Amino acid sequence: MASLLLLAPLFFLFELWQLFISERYLGLKQIARNGDPRTLGLGEFTAFFWSTTLLLYGLWSLSLLLVPFARLSGLGLLLVTAIGYGFRRNSGIKWVLVILTFEGAVRIGILTSLVWIAWRRL
Repeated sequence: MASLLLLAPLFFLFELWQLFISERYLGLKQIARNGDPRTLGLGEFTAFFWSTTLLLYGLWSLSLLLVPFARLSGLGLLLVTAIGYGFRRNSGIKWVLVILTFEGAVRIGILTSLVWIAWRRL
């Protein structure tokens, strides 16, 4: 079960990639153009990779609840995601990037803590 923690660095990299993609599709240039990111056709491969990784990330976060010393981190990841989704769902397009950035920063902090915990347990 503790081998689940080996995926934490991969999800850390995914979080960084997600912040980069969010800036590209929701950044200041898009806001200045008054562009809607839903009209910017995301490539099929990118959309598939992103959706699949988000699903795996959610399942991984749920499975962390089964590891005693990673339970709090898993719960934190799930709570941050749920709260962030709620805020993003109810906010305007101009605030989505701010919320995503804050949400990503908190999740990166949790993942860093999780990697540190796993490293100390080796």
